[in-house]
Amino acid sequence: MDWPIQQIARLAGTTSRTLRHYDNVGLVSPSRIGDNGYRYYDERALVRLQRVLMLRDLGLGIPAIADVLAGQRDDVHALRTHLDWLQQERNRIDRQIASVEKTIADTEGGEQLMAETMFDGFDHTQYKEEVEGRWGAKAYADSDRWWRGLTAQQQQEWKRKVATLSSDWAAAAASGADPAGGDAQALAARHAEWLGGVPGTPGVTREYLLGLGDMYVADGRFGANYGGTDGATFVRDALRVYVDRNL
Repeated sequence: MDWPIQQIARLAGTTSRTLRHYDNVGLVSPSRIGDNGYRYYDERALVRLQRVLMLRDLGLGIPAIADVLAGQRDDVHALRTHLDWLQQERNRIDRQIASVEKTIADTEGGEQLMAETMFDGFDHTQYKEEVEGRWGAKAYADSDRWWRGLTAQQQQEWKRKVATLSSDWAAAAASGADPAGGDAQALAARHAEWLGGVPGTPGVTREYLLGLGDMYVADGRFGANYGGTDGATFVRDALRVYVDRNL
């Protein structure tokens, strides 16, 4: 059995022009072309189109999609991989929905909002390209797999730990503490322990800690976690002392 291009375009939420383009670039070819010149697609072609559309939704361009398809010739195995990703995304979206619903209910009921639940399920992949650019795709994949493997409670505990560390850094910087002093160095040790607990990172190495310290100062997105540029500078200086003494 096969289906005409117009029907497949409608069912797939795309256009006949897009399907013809996919044929021209070798992504999805019709199973046959009728006497009237219409393209027809059989079940195998539809499976391949489904894979293309899912890869497109992941943000891949045509060259990257072609590379993936060339490297995954087992359709069922590839679809199982896609299914696993989709199920993870569904779980994340379900948590987002529950988080927003709770925020609405708490706001309407005059309840205190809890930071631990307000951001559950929201995107943790915003720095994906940055991590891959600095430390490679495997580093991001390992850390992402680790994070997705945590339970919701474990993720919340991890977020609280990070928030507490950031707050303690900012307070120490605001107090005028010496980056080489005992309090700052205790924070630096906690910071190193935290970084070492994330799979996929380069580990607690001299180069990694020094590079992160410089990045905190140079990039305002990270510096904001420590109270701004002055706080980030304090963290960087404390990490430099820690590295010199311990690594």
